[in-house]
Amino acid sequence: MIKKYMAKILVTGGAGFIGSNLVDKLIEQKHKVVVVDNLSSGKKSYLNPKAKFYEVDISSEGLDLVFKLEKFNTVIHLAAQIDVGISVSDPMLDNRANVLGSYRVFRNCTEKKVKKIIYISTGGAIYGDVDKPVGEDAMVQPVSPYAIHKYAAERYLEYYRDLLDINYVVLRLSNVYGPRQHKGGECGVIGNYTYNFVHEAGSILRGDGSKTRDFIYVDDVVRAIISAMGHKGCGIFNISSGRETSILGVIQTIEKVTNKKLAHKNTKDRPGEVKRSVLSNKKAGQELNWQPQTKLEDGIKKTLAWLKAEREKNGNSNKK
Repeated sequence: MIKKYMAKILVTGGAGFIGSNLVDKLIEQKHKVVVVDNLSSGKKSYLNPKAKFYEVDISSEGLDLVFKLEKFNTVIHLAAQIDVGISVSDPMLDNRANVLGSYRVFRNCTEKKVKKIIYISTGGAIYGDVDKPVGEDAMVQPVSPYAIHKYAAERYLEYYRDLLDINYVVLRLSNVYGPRQHKGGECGVIGNYTYNFVHEAGSILRGDGSKTRDFIYVDDVVRAIISAMGHKGCGIFNISSGRETSILGVIQTIEKVTNKKLAHKNTKDRPGEVKRSVLSNKKAGQELNWQPQTKLEDGIKKTLAWLKAEREKNGNSNKK
């Protein structure tokens, strides 16, 4: 049972995939929500009309103004540069968003005495290659600038905790998928494959399909974030399914639920990619009273249904 809180909450990246799903749930629970998003990957159409919106980049002085104008009980920091490939080709751009941008968020939180900070980090990219479900105390082995920078932001929070005794939670997410994960950037294999399937386009299988990921449905992530709002003290938690699934396994699941073949061709792996990833969610179960609820097959069915509805809606709009 998730406890409900009446609070004024800032969600950075609230027009994005995870952020917009979270904002909808927070407003449903009667919270006041402010969204900051530069719309580089977020979409205006995903914004909840009951949320107050600032089109601001988190690395800019515009964020300072938002904190001057608004007073928040809780800040949930989701905004990020999320494409691993871009982080490899342009590490400075990734650093500006994921390190300097996060630093500006956290600095404003400390100056304005925000009661709770929830930072959405990455699990698979930070831990690197693993051969079993890893817990939060596992060695950190980032294999890309993206992972390095996300971990650097975690360290800034730790610095502020030691300096100012702030209250924060870090959620290290495994590979999230579901409705509103639009194609492009670091969409992830499920997002890309389901989109291509619905739009009758071919997909790309990088490598031989043996790479594994720990896939978690977006609604489960939203529940975890809301659960973290009630956690007392500081902590780092893996939010994951706890199950290892190969990329070929994803293709097979899509083919199973649709009873059709997924057209795809093989190409080389990209640099900076983790080969095996699976996270233990035991700590989140014990301390946040959270467990994943959506099986991969059911999550893929829901994702396909949303994509089909979007295609029909956009198709009808184009005919007008």
